[in-house]
Amino acid sequence: MKPPKRPGLLAGALVGAMLTAALIAILYAAWQVAGLPFVPFDVFDWMTRVLPGRLVAFGIGSMVAVIRGLNLGPTSVVAKAVEQSMGIAGLLVTGIVAGAILFAVLRALRGRYACVLGLVLGVVVGVPALLISYHAGQTANVAPMVSALWMLLAFLAWGEAFALVYLRLHAALVVGVPGEPLTAAQASVERVNRRQFLIRLGGATATITVAGAAVGVLARDRRRRQMMGPYAERWSTTHPLPNAEATLKPAPGTRSEYTPLDRHYRIDINTIPPAIDEGDWTLKVMGLVEKPLRLTLAELRRYEPMHQFITLACISNPVGGDLIGTTRWTGVSLQRLLPDLGLQNTATHLKIRSADGFYEVVPLDVIRSDERVMLVYAWDGVPLPMGHGFPLRIYIPDVYGMKQPKWIESIEATDRWEPGYWVVRGWDEIARMKATSVIDTVAVNMTIIDASHEVLVPIGGIAHAGARGISKVELQVNDGPWQDAALRTPLSGLTWVIWRYDWPFQSGEHTFTVRCYDDAGAPQIIAPSPPEPHGATGLHSKRQRL
Repeated sequence: MKPPKRPGLLAGALVGAMLTAALIAILYAAWQVAGLPFVPFDVFDWMTRVLPGRLVAFGIGSMVAVIRGLNLGPTSVVAKAVEQSMGIAGLLVTGIVAGAILFAVLRALRGRYACVLGLVLGVVVGVPALLISYHAGQTANVAPMVSALWMLLAFLAWGEAFALVYLRLHAALVVGVPGEPLTAAQASVERVNRRQFLIRLGGATATITVAGAAVGVLARDRRRRQMMGPYAERWSTTHPLPNAEATLKPAPGTRSEYTPLDRHYRIDINTIPPAIDEGDWTLKVMGLVEKPLRLTLAELRRYEPMHQFITLACISNPVGGDLIGTTRWTGVSLQRLLPDLGLQNTATHLKIRSADGFYEVVPLDVIRSDERVMLVYAWDGVPLPMGHGFPLRIYIPDVYGMKQPKWIESIEATDRWEPGYWVVRGWDEIARMKATSVIDTVAVNMTIIDASHEVLVPIGGIAHAGARGISKVELQVNDGPWQDAALRTPLSGLTWVIWRYDWPFQSGEHTFTVRCYDDAGAPQIIAPSPPEPHGATGLHSKRQRL
């Protein structure tokens, strides 16, 4: 009887999955414990920078559509988890393919040069990952030489593990008579021994994977608690909102008028936010200035603070989406700061760069004409959360978040405009916020009875038009006439407006549609369009059986 075939593609793919899962767990634990680079995230972030902007935009739009369609949870939270999972899956698939190819080659060579080819595999996969992590990675928090040495050793060990596993599977576990085929019993024993070895290998790699992930999670949670420091009381816990006395109450089920910090959307270009130590950070001012400056956060806080209630939205937000939030922003007016920057007369723009590689160019005319443009260092009375731009971000009225850098590390005065990070990738050059209105609730379980004993169903939501305010909101039921909704006094001229309409109850299936007008009376755009590249337009509707 012929002996079992030497391990090939399928065996290599299986071993690749096991060894690479263990490698990912080890890399994760090393990242969280020692600040060493986490390759899956670094490679994913690098790919989003080198891929065509249209392809990235298509991916973003598709991801948001799937998350909303399947109702998987808050879009920004789920999207970030999906991005991270895609990065991890990318390395896992690479390991599976690499294992299959290596085992196929070794099978053709009858196991010769296994150790050498294993090291070659480690170099082929590890060196590009090393270079990407060095040039574009955001995860490492150690010296580049330490990162490079660690990654090289990790991938060489990973590649050599493939070779050792192959040799173990390839070895003759049953010795028959030389020159004669194995008996059925001998071949059966060999198959059993190989299966047992793969089971033991799977158990070992699973143990390493679980242990590495657990160590990484524990280290991550401990570091997060240390970074948070003593609990800082938020402004909203001790102060009433400026419209607390407004007579109109939101319809039951309308979203919170003031967004809690842990529920404010977060969209940025990396799988993880930059971790910046305030003690090591300064704002560098350079370019067309009389003298380069370095401003600490403490120095910025010495300026008279500006407090503004602001609604910010992402340009990727679809009509009715949740990539929008409102909170109290605190910082220094950039208009007030300009005289102290020592700008040269030829300066016309400020190029603002972030620690994550993001950048945007702001005309000085915009800053000089609008004191609301501000460098922000606090939300809701506490320092900016790490995920939302600590220690410094900018606010520019009436434009989407894609024009507003976070984790700012430098301001360069220039004499020309240039396209920002997302504009280069095909998104709108101006990115002015579109007027939009949303139905949050048709409160069929919270009906009220008016003075004439008519049953009314509260319907409500939000309307927003950037810094342009809202003058009117109208609701349509089925194909009926548009009816004026009541508006609640907003938190400020920069926030969304809560609207409400108490609809006389009628049984049956109904479609409710909302539209709004900005303060100048301009209606929101009715024609539907996707978020990319100018921001979503169209009317929001809800269909409900009563």
